[in-house]
Amino acid sequence: MTQGGLVFDDVAIRLGGRLVAALTASVADGAVLTVMGPSGSGKSTLIALATGTLDPAFEASGRVLLRGRDLTGLPPQARRVGVLFQDDLLFPHLSVGGNLAFGLPAELRGRAARRAAVEAALAEAGLEGFAERDPATLSGGQRARVALMRALLSRPQALLLDEPFSRLDAMRRDRTRRFVFDHARDRGLPVVLVTHDAEDATAAGGEVIRLDAPC
Repeated sequence: MTQGGLVFDDVAIRLGGRLVAALTASVADGAVLTVMGPSGSGKSTLIALATGTLDPAFEASGRVLLRGRDLTGLPPQARRVGVLFQDDLLFPHLSVGGNLAFGLPAELRGRAARRAAVEAALAEAGLEGFAERDPATLSGGQRARVALMRALLSRPQALLLDEPFSRLDAMRRDRTRRFVFDHARDRGLPVVLVTHDAEDATAAGGEVIRLDAPC
């Protein structure tokens, strides 16, 4: 198979001997692969495998490669994989700026440099002046933008999307999809989107793989 930015190399995931999900695919830098399927088809299980958070009850074979680096056995924080979930998972005890600062890499040192990075991310998201805001005061679309910018501030080499648009209304959903895909492409990130929504797949463009629910 063609080597891309993110590669699922003959991946199979089983639970109690039963095949839960299988995928062989390559996603080039800047491209989006959409994985579709009904609930129970293993979409989120594949995301968990790639991020290093797969429950030990599952057995996985095959490899996940990121820019030629085998992710097998690496802890989640060493994988350089950003992820957005259905819930934005913003920390309620931190301000908007505090949430963004949480995503900054440890090598970015100095209070002024870290503050500047947060302010730049807010400006890029169209949220200038929101650093001290409580995340609870944001709209769904604003929260999604903050979650994306937090993920991007960690300097990932790939972005995984686990139905992050499903809780948004139609107008915010369209705007947020474009915001996410445009930023990922601008950074040349391979993206995997898992969804059951055909409109998400259309907006993403690129290859679509359909998984069937296990028997």
